[in-house]
Amino acid sequence: MTPQFQNKEYFSALSIAGSDPSGGAGVQMDLKMFSMTGVWGMAVITALTAQNAAKVTGSWPIEPKIVKTQIQTVFEDMTPGAVKTGMLANSRIIKAVDKALPTTIPLVVDPVMVSTSGYRLLDEDAVRDIRETLTPRAHLITPNIPEAEILANMTISCEEEMLIAGKNIIDLGAQQVIIKGGHGTGNEAIDLLIRKNDVSRFTHARLPYDVHGSGCAFSAAITGYIAQGFDDAHACEKAKDLISNGIKHAISGTSGFKMIQPLYR
Repeated sequence: MTPQFQNKEYFSALSIAGSDPSGGAGVQMDLKMFSMTGVWGMAVITALTAQNAAKVTGSWPIEPKIVKTQIQTVFEDMTPGAVKTGMLANSRIIKAVDKALPTTIPLVVDPVMVSTSGYRLLDEDAVRDIRETLTPRAHLITPNIPEAEILANMTISCEEEMLIAGKNIIDLGAQQVIIKGGHGTGNEAIDLLIRKNDVSRFTHARLPYDVHGSGCAFSAAITGYIAQGFDDAHACEKAKDLISNGIKHAISGTSGFKMIQPLYR
């Protein structure tokens, strides 16, 4: 679908996710990535958090009716070329998002379940709704290895098992899945874009540190490129290059924990 702007030379993308006041993840990071990919970024807030690169100290979900109203109001004026979901906080918000979003726009689902620092972001009911409600309508779902293990109900310890897990997630209804290999081992970080009939493999050198916000940034970059009309494999490849550069030039605060730097050129 072509984004509906008065000035047709612009494209837009929408993030539906939590707020990160540190700017390293959540909608703040998504908006940076949308800008880097060349699209007008819009954001619907699902939760307020208190966090930085090192830790999450609190999370306060937004009332589902408010989330739904935000989405509806955005769509009254502009139709994004693609939408991504990030942290959705609870089952009531997931159901509100599902009801408010049209089914005609590509949906990229980042199934955020646990923060990089280990803070649990979804309860079991919400995990179930990610699996049963959002996954079946996903144009693309972007789990890391621990999230793919939860969705596919299996352990992943090698590339072959990443492929099996991807097929299991597609069986849940997703059109395609890219399993991110940042939690894997070896000298290369390998991502697999898995579809019913083919697999694409993207690799970059693995760097010896964790980076806050890399998952949010990757799914947002993919969404930005899809919103402009790039085919899915090309969108994932371009996003992988952009994110790998951001990880390479990651910044850190006084805690020493690193945050992806998407603005580095």
